[in-house]
Amino acid sequence: MNELKDKVALVTGGGRGIGAAIARRLAEQGADVALTYEQAAGRASAVAGEIEDMGRRSLAVHADSGDAAAVTAAVDQVAEVFGRLDIVVNNAGAFMVGPVADLGAAELDRTLAVNVRAPYLASRAAVRHMGGGGRIISIGSNMAERVPFGGMTLYALSKTALVGMTKGLARELGARGITVNLVHPGPTDTDANPADRPGAEAIRGLTALGRYATPSEIAAVVAFLAGEDGRYVTGAVVNADGGFTV
Repeated sequence: MNELKDKVALVTGGGRGIGAAIARRLAEQGADVALTYEQAAGRASAVAGEIEDMGRRSLAVHADSGDAAAVTAAVDQVAEVFGRLDIVVNNAGAFMVGPVADLGAAELDRTLAVNVRAPYLASRAAVRHMGGGGRIISIGSNMAERVPFGGMTLYALSKTALVGMTKGLARELGARGITVNLVHPGPTDTDANPADRPGAEAIRGLTALGRYATPSEIAAVVAFLAGEDGRYVTGAVVNADGGFTV
């Protein structure tokens, strides 16, 4: 598939899990794909290598999403290296859970820096390089709409903030032909959240489909929004959660 031929995409946190699946899917559809990573240098390099094996250009950029300057610098670097930037997927996230009594200012600051400030700054930096047809897609969470467990307050707070950011940016950037959307995955089978973990059966039971998603299923939704068929979708919150929130 070459629907995204000549497009350049950046996927934050693209070295593993959902981010890696998104990076691969966009490359499969013809895009050159850069990705950021914080710690998993080897895995990020491997994903970049897979993309290059598809005949696409790729770049793995070390950037801590909790570092405001690093976020902006990564976006600018990708635009400079590839000569353009068409698609940004704000995927990197911090997952700090536990009783509110145990999560104080340090945990709050880190979670908001990675899950809210970084998507805002990456989007802000990206629009300087984007023309008409640009795409900004953020990865939220089903926990923004339904919180069936205790200990999720901080995480749910941060992902809910992306709803307002998405709608505000969609309104602001629509006249430029840039779409902005948010995907809320449900439980997804990744290293960080394996489908065979203790308690997974209860989580599956909260979905209408009775199972975890695969990362590729979330990537397919992102690819639709990034592609030509998604050109009239903006300001949308898409629940790719197997019916978790119905």
